[in-house]
Amino acid sequence: MTKSLIKFITDFGPLIIFFSFYYKSGKNLQVAIPPLIIATIISVIIVWLLEKKIPLLIEKPIAINSTEALQIVNKSEKMDTPVLIGQHRRHNEIAKLSKKLLSEGTIGEVRSIQATCWFYKPDHYFNSAPWRKQKGAGPIYVNLIHDIDLLRYFCGDVKNISAHAIKSKRNYENEDLASIILVFENDVTATLSVSDSIVSPWSWEMTSNEHPIYHNVDSSCYLIGGSKGSLSLPDLSIWKHTNEPDWWTPLNKNTISHTYKDPLIAQLENFRDVINSQSEPLVSALEGAKSLQVIEAINESISKKSNIELNNI
Repeated sequence: MTKSLIKFITDFGPLIIFFSFYYKSGKNLQVAIPPLIIATIISVIIVWLLEKKIPLLIEKPIAINSTEALQIVNKSEKMDTPVLIGQHRRHNEIAKLSKKLLSEGTIGEVRSIQATCWFYKPDHYFNSAPWRKQKGAGPIYVNLIHDIDLLRYFCGDVKNISAHAIKSKRNYENEDLASIILVFENDVTATLSVSDSIVSPWSWEMTSNEHPIYHNVDSSCYLIGGSKGSLSLPDLSIWKHTNEPDWWTPLNKNTISHTYKDPLIAQLENFRDVINSQSEPLVSALEGAKSLQVIEAINESISKKSNIELNNI
């Protein structure tokens, strides 16, 4: 028996026995194993794969917490093996074009952002997978991390967080409504509101036309304000005064056209190029860890009822 096989059995033997038991018993693994255990198992496997220098595409969030996320970041760097995080919105042509417009100063200096993430998840969504009712499975972790990551893509690192959440009206263990204020390193501020119990067209899911399961509406969910104009997303509309900024003069709207490409396909293409050493990950392990760190700080702010100063990874 080779040393590598012995090490594999030592590392993963108990897990194989565990999975085999539930498989033979006919139990649903998704229900049988608590999400925390699943996440821990996945983190161990990720580190093992990186030790074998296998490039990885990891669905968000990168890990169960920022400590484990940092282990993945460090292991990726040590083994010189790339990791791509499945924050697919950055691969959307709308996001890429918006990043370009903001970087070029099209609306001047970005000052503030308003982001809305409202939708209504029906009861059967939760009843079909009871873990969705548990603490940590609310819209902050499950949904808002996408918006946080996209705002970080546009504005950079976050330095201060203040947040408040309301317990689920359906008496689940998690929140169903939260409001957050972020301050970025460049002093851009962002206000975000998230809920999975509000009937609304104002969310990225409903307005971006990314996935056919959501019935698309012609509206926006992000308002990005600058010193020379504003940008609404995902409709890519730029608002500016004709001449110099002046609230007593008319505003003109210019909607930017773009070519649609499924961001999940674009993400896989990026991963293919990463594997072939032809490209860098659009969302690296470090970027995934930083977005998770912001989510953790939001929950810390909620629990402590105070502002949280963030020491970025």
